Amino acid sequence: MKIITRLAYVLSFAGSMQAYAQTYFSAEGALAWQSRNDQRIPGDGGSNFSFADFKKGPLPVYRLYVGHIWNETHEVRALYAPLAADLNGRFSSPVQFQNSTFAPGVDTDGRYRFNSYRLTYAYHFPKVGEWKFAVGFTGKIRDAEVALSQGALRESKTNVGFVPLLNLQASRAIAEGWLFRLDFDGLAAPQGRAFDVALFVERDLSWKGLSAFGGYRTVEGGADNKEVYNFAWIHYGVLGLRGSY
Repeated sequence: MKIITRLAYVLSFAGSMQAYAQTYFSAEGALAWQSRNDQRIPGDGGSNFSFADFKKGPLPVYRLYVGHIWNETHEVRALYAPLAADLNGRFSSPVQFQNSTFAPGVDTDGRYRFNSYRLTYAYHFPKVGEWKFAVGFTGKIRDAEVALSQGALRESKTNVGFVPLLNLQASRAIAEGWLFRLDFDGLAAPQGRAFDVALFVERDLSWKGLSAFGGYRTVEGGADNKEVYNFAWIHYGVLGLRGSY
């Protein structure tokens, strides 16, 4: 959060020095459902289980953006997107996880954390008809944890890593004061994949640069290697506010 605050200050100062510049912030609140959250740790010797069997949702989440656009062309933005879920369920068969075996038919606490920190640069092209498009790249830091516990028995696997992503944006006015927006961060590689796709409708509130938006976001991806097998697919119903000056 300190990084987001400092970046907002820097971008605000830059906006005061640059003609045709815009600094913006965006806050999203959402309810999320997981249709898939499959785990096997270690990847080459653990047991398969799914956190989606513990609880599909709803899970309350939020994310914060701050960014700056120079001359309606060059955009830099930062994202803070925490995701943490504490779940409870029972296994139908023994589960080998990390260095321990978790018994079936016993109350089991699970924790799934997948915090995301991203920095994006995007180039905005001139309008094509009624559409505006932008293409860029995103550097993502993931801070992940998978944990299980049964009474005093607890095991956890954490991972912090860097993921490069492609960024695509599209928007179009659909009525007076209304805007359709698409936002995509994603890339696939032999080591795994990550996709974050949002489809929003935004309404200009005509008050101090504020607009309200809502829509659907989906996040899908994971990795398959000797250390971990993890693939999740999460769906979000989103409401948010965006401000610019």
